[in-house]
Amino acid sequence: MVLFSGGQDSTTCLAWALDRFAAVETVAFDYGQRHRVELACRERVRAELVRRFPGWAARLGEDHLLDLGVLGRISDTALTREAAIALGENGLPTTFVPGRNLVFLAFAAALAYRRDARHLVAGMCETDFSGYPDCRDDTMKAMQVALNLGMERRFVVETPLMWLDKAETWELAERLGGADLVELVRTETHSCYLGERGQLHEWGHGCGACPACELRAKGWRRYRAAAAP
Repeated sequence: MVLFSGGQDSTTCLAWALDRFAAVETVAFDYGQRHRVELACRERVRAELVRRFPGWAARLGEDHLLDLGVLGRISDTALTREAAIALGENGLPTTFVPGRNLVFLAFAAALAYRRDARHLVAGMCETDFSGYPDCRDDTMKAMQVALNLGMERRFVVETPLMWLDKAETWELAERLGGADLVELVRTETHSCYLGERGQLHEWGHGCGACPACELRAKGWRRYRAAAAP
């Protein structure tokens, strides 16, 4: 079960899962986020994966979209409100949605329980990240223990990007699916916090100024520089 938002990281994780497992399903969450354009990208990315990678097509199963609007309603963040992206008084960016990844994993596990899936694949990363405490490796390990105890299952929380920076994430996409997957990630996925979809930059769509765009663009430049002869 891949937590699949339609962004760069979750698309790379989906390819990683399709390369390893015989049956893969995807799940996303509508929590009232400002950048809902990611949700719109999901269907196109899934369709392009099927079209461009026939070896993976038979492995890609159902997609699930869960309504978690209550999370957005109780949150006061730059991802769920019209608010500036900045560092808050607590030292965390205003894009941090408290409890988001914990809630996501709990619901993904509940769905996986019903679908008889054991592996929960998610794009959390502690290398190039915005300081979110719910992206840390310790948090993921603790959630795995809690889910297994609370549901009496042996779930494995897989985080293939945990120790990769954004340049290495681009490199992983290339290893998994070659230039075709890199181009799919570049042109079809979306990670911009502001939901700007207009211009296609060399690294993909986005405003080019928010932290998510800056990380993606910086990683792209390092990736391309390393690939240059």
